[in-house]
Amino acid sequence: MDDKTELGKTDFRSQLPRFSPESREANLAFVHVLERIAKEKNAASAPIALAWLLAQKSWIVPIPGTTKLSRLEKNIGAASLQLSASDLHEINDALSEVPVEEARYPEQLEKITGR
Repeated sequence: MDDKTELGKTDFRSQLPRFSPESREANLAFVHVLERIAKEKNAASAPIALAWLLAQKSWIVPIPGTTKLSRLEKNIGAASLQLSASDLHEINDALSEVPVEEARYPEQLEKITGR
């Protein structure tokens, strides 16, 4: 996904404020860090993000969503990806430097998350 991607009306992300065209463009700065690390590891950026989550705490279990078997298979590969301390530091630095634009969910969905 990039700033030119158009989400279909049935794509769940089209409802999410962070995926609006304006917010997506701003939030892509973090994605670019993941893409660069992914390229170095010969992987896709989504498994890099999942591997980063897995490296945070032993009790964190990411639940990625996809409708494509090929993406599920790539995501499963995140469990065997080894991120170096340098990789983790770089991702954490990027997270702290890139302000996330917009809310995760629209107000009506946020209410049902229990937060």
